[in-house]
Amino acid sequence: MTQPTGRIADHPVAGIFTQRWSPRAFTDAQIPDSDLMTIFEAARWAPSASNLQPWRMIYCKRGADNFDNFVAALNPGNQVWAKSAAALVCFASKTTLTRDGAEVPSQSHALDTGAAWMAFALQATMLGWYAHGMIGFNHQAMREALGAPEGFALNLCAAVGRPGPKTLLPEAVAAREIPSHRQPLAEIVFAGRMGQ
Repeated sequence: MTQPTGRIADHPVAGIFTQRWSPRAFTDAQIPDSDLMTIFEAARWAPSASNLQPWRMIYCKRGADNFDNFVAALNPGNQVWAKSAAALVCFASKTTLTRDGAEVPSQSHALDTGAAWMAFALQATMLGWYAHGMIGFNHQAMREALGAPEGFALNLCAAVGRPGPKTLLPEAVAAREIPSHRQPLAEIVFAGRMGQ
């Protein structure tokens, strides 16, 4: 696996964490169902509060009947490059849980689904596929395109594909096609009280 340039951890971590990134340039490679199901399988094993597993993943492979509707529900800036992905996936989460026979709000549905997304993204990377998450989409159009019922939040969409050269992208998008860095731990980790 290729290490993206300049992504160096300050403390020892498994290489997969710095190797994972979110490209926009994808080749025309088609993802085999076996690889896609392995990626979904990794997401299935993510931790969740009370083991409720509130996530649902709706996907369309490029060339499938509903793929163009999926692309159309993305924001225009994402449509430009995501239309070349081998597959698009929407991560939804059930916003309630059953407690004592009643449906009550779930406090962890989005967090749990985020854990599933991370497992998905890491497994994709391990197989040589890359996943780029997006929050830029029209929620109502996406809900209609994918048949997602009320009671489920649409948390994230992801484009999955084999990374390609940035020359596959329009010039304005290609300029942004570099692995991002992270804030230093001193800015996001605090001992005892936030800000300290």
